[in-house]
Amino acid sequence: MIDFFHNLINNKKVLILGFGKEGFSTYKFLRKYFTEQKLTIADRNPDLLKQNKFLSEDKYLELMLGGSYLEKINDFDVVIKSPGISFKDLKNTISSEKITSQTDIFLQFYHKQIIGVTGTKGKSTTASLLKHILSSFYNDVILIGNIGKPAFEIIENISSGTKIIFELSSHQLEYISKSPHISILLNIFQEHLDHYKMFYDYKLAKFNITKFQDKDDYFIYNADDKNISKLVEKFDFKRNYLRFSLSGKKIIGAFIIDEKIMFSNKKKSEEICETKIKRKLFGEHNLMNILSVIATCKILKIPNDLIIEGILSFKGLQHRLEYVGEFSNIYFYNDSIATIPEATIQAIKTLKMVDTIILGGFDRGINYEKFIEYLSNSKIKNFIFIGDVGKRLLDGLRKKKTVGKKYFSINSFDEIIEIVIENTKPKTICLLSPAAASYDMFKNFEQRGNIFKNIVRNI
Repeated sequence: MIDFFHNLINNKKVLILGFGKEGFSTYKFLRKYFTEQKLTIADRNPDLLKQNKFLSEDKYLELMLGGSYLEKINDFDVVIKSPGISFKDLKNTISSEKITSQTDIFLQFYHKQIIGVTGTKGKSTTASLLKHILSSFYNDVILIGNIGKPAFEIIENISSGTKIIFELSSHQLEYISKSPHISILLNIFQEHLDHYKMFYDYKLAKFNITKFQDKDDYFIYNADDKNISKLVEKFDFKRNYLRFSLSGKKIIGAFIIDEKIMFSNKKKSEEICETKIKRKLFGEHNLMNILSVIATCKILKIPNDLIIEGILSFKGLQHRLEYVGEFSNIYFYNDSIATIPEATIQAIKTLKMVDTIILGGFDRGINYEKFIEYLSNSKIKNFIFIGDVGKRLLDGLRKKKTVGKKYFSINSFDEIIEIVIENTKPKTICLLSPAAASYDMFKNFEQRGNIFKNIVRNI
């Protein structure tokens, strides 16, 4: 890899675009092996130098900071882009050949060892469950990406036998030239429309997880997702396809028939387990995640008993239908990870006894019409709205003129508990499942969920 980097950056103007978690990791890696290489860091944050004083000691470093940080990126030969940087409103086009990233470079070197996981929802749970099961069979399994460490942080720990599970966002997949050996695409819903010019661009970014595979690679995808199926049909790539589905039909891959989870390849079909096993990952959406993991495990020849044991023992992740506890005779659940309507609907369907729900956050231009219709017909009685999305949902529900529902608009999470205790029916659920991004008021969905849990636990 060092030789590759030498060829990539030698005698070239190199820009590290974005100095968040991944940008810092890129800088640290380059400085370790190329101490006198001239570098430039571009970042929106005008106070970056004050917050990272060590940068002032680097005499081979220049900075482009503030609101105009993207203006001169065409002056560089190599742009190592961080995932969160959007080119949606870039005034001058930049050649995609100049753009690379940690994900792109890492995939070029290690793609044969990588199981890539993406999807609008479920990728963290799926990647974590996969690591949980694979670790019972292999001695060396690493989880990186969206949920774990940046790719460059673990290079020195990789051997030829390492299994690498890479959770990949659309942002990470946007500029790549190689796909993982095994790729999982869970679903595609509207999200991150603030980052892309149109929904189709987001779908194409997700589909890059298979675009650069070849006939010896494996693509595992959700056959029930129309967005994915249309892309598969359109591009008709040559690789090994495995599907997963809840439709009750036999397919090549993982599917369910008569409440039994089945797996079929071109030679035979077999039963893995029943759907009613006492798994801690409940809900239809998690059943889809489990099916994708089973298909992956069968490719890797993991024994069925280890697959079943892993499904039964996996406890799930924080902020994903996380039970906070019973307080004041009310059950509280934290589903802060739900940043789109489809995830919130799944949470409501799974928990069933939701009487109060907290909705809203940062507005990314998602269409909420069907979601508003669903909420108006639901059995939920109390709605607490926050942020710009909260205002949109509140306006939409009021127009429905539904009888028997109460609406509360708040400016801070500190106002939640009094409303919940006064209005929620005993032995029912109060659910935080916002159906919106968090970064209008919070650093991320984790911070939002943690603040909610702290407020609840202090009742």
